[in-house]
Amino acid sequence: MFEEASEVFDNMFKSSFPLTFIVFIPAVLILVSPLPAEAAHEFTVYRMQQYDLQGQAYGTRNAILNTEARTVEAEVLSRRCVIMRLADFSYDKYQKALRQSAGAVVIILPKNMSAMPQDIVQQFMELEPEMLATETIVPVYFAEEDNELLSIYTQTLTSSSSQGSLSAAEVLLHTATANGFQMVTSGAQSKAISDWAITSLEGRLTGVGGEDLPTIVVVAHYDTFGVAPWLSYGADSNGSGVSMLLELARLFSKLYTYKRTHAAYNLLFFVSGGGKFNYQGTKRWLEDNLDHTDSSLLQDNVAFVLCLDTLGNGDSLYLHVSKPPKEGTPQYSLLKELETVVASQHPEVKFSMVHKKINLAEDMLAWEHERFGIRRLPAFTLSHLPSHRSAQRSSIMDVRSVSPSSRHGAGEPPAGWVHYCKSHQYPKRKHFTFQRVSFPSSSLVMALPEQPYCNIIKRLHKRCSVKVRLRWQNSVDDLHIFASSLKLCLPFSLRVKPAIFDLLLAFCIAAYLGMMYLAIQNFGLLYSVVRRITLPKAKVH
Repeated sequence: MFEEASEVFDNMFKSSFPLTFIVFIPAVLILVSPLPAEAAHEFTVYRMQQYDLQGQAYGTRNAILNTEARTVEAEVLSRRCVIMRLADFSYDKYQKALRQSAGAVVIILPKNMSAMPQDIVQQFMELEPEMLATETIVPVYFAEEDNELLSIYTQTLTSSSSQGSLSAAEVLLHTATANGFQMVTSGAQSKAISDWAITSLEGRLTGVGGEDLPTIVVVAHYDTFGVAPWLSYGADSNGSGVSMLLELARLFSKLYTYKRTHAAYNLLFFVSGGGKFNYQGTKRWLEDNLDHTDSSLLQDNVAFVLCLDTLGNGDSLYLHVSKPPKEGTPQYSLLKELETVVASQHPEVKFSMVHKKINLAEDMLAWEHERFGIRRLPAFTLSHLPSHRSAQRSSIMDVRSVSPSSRHGAGEPPAGWVHYCKSHQYPKRKHFTFQRVSFPSSSLVMALPEQPYCNIIKRLHKRCSVKVRLRWQNSVDDLHIFASSLKLCLPFSLRVKPAIFDLLLAFCIAAYLGMMYLAIQNFGLLYSVVRRITLPKAKVH
């Protein structure tokens, strides 16, 4: 019986070789198939800035990635997605990934930024301008830490670190058999936004006592800046400046409703856009008001321009000027009044004036008041920063709560963006509560049509009884922004075999089929050998 069955199988496989695939391939796939992949974990990533300013490219150029995850401790980073935590981040490690032509870089940020050591936060803030200054082909993303992402990072770190102590054969075997994590983005390559505008707002309070009244201008730019647009909340720079401007507008609107407190000054409140791009919104606003109109308050007598910038932290207060004010001028009176109030009411606050001339040779102006100084308008900037080069003005780390010792304005010290407190009935008690920033306000994000930032400012201005109007300026000719693919959903597929495993699997299948083919073609010989081995030997008498 067994011999007859062997002859049937021998003739069947010799006459129909494709039948070999039908019978044996399913068995092969079942035996050597990889472990089933676990469910994919999706989380949100935020892309690095991308813009061109004055012919210079800044930030990352690519947005698409589909590659395996590694940590910077791995020996080979080429065409791999390098993930690293902020606590372990350094510029040398970042440059190592770029030099080895990594497929992408993902930096994991902690949920609670205030819990991070200040030296790490300060170090990263100082590195952000360097990361943006160089055009980077590699896609760079940021992600907020969660339990699943932390678990993925830990497993990847363990796998990457163990490869350094293995031999070449062990590394090859580990590469072929280990489970990895595949990172895939679903977005498209970013494209420049050709039609976008800088949005600014202005509000007015008219003085009393005559027609030709001097005008006091209060200015604050609302946009923020950081290495990642969707993470640039700007709690201090310059959410605190806008918060203080709105609080001043509220206070003066209340004073201007009564004859006894109605001052003989026109007040102009200007919330400008494009502040982080060389104050382009202020530049266009000045051109419209000084060069193309005859009905602007700036055409009349301007007492001074007060710019508010980064006022929500610290125990110091600086008045930055391009030209020291002369005695007898309104700006000199303001300077002396500030000195008196600080000395009598808040002696713990250090107040001083910082003089810096306008340097037109630099690509970027230092402070917003320099835009007004170029047009020969008396202006200065009030800030708690002693220098315009402070890293706090352009960082995604600007989300920390404001120190309780900061008392630079009316009401509570601002901790970021301002929301109107609806729990207090207007106008019986008019005030704003200063809360943490709830949405980013980077210029790249503001270019998107669905952003409600300026409309919120307009509503708050109107609640202060200030006549408000929105102003749109055309986009800057020498600034091209790429605001697409800034926020993506990134799935991590767990238990993903590396690409070399496919080659190994194909080799095993080919070897198995080759052996089976040879065995079938020589089934008679194989059967006789097996029969000879399995049959008992005849006894010798």
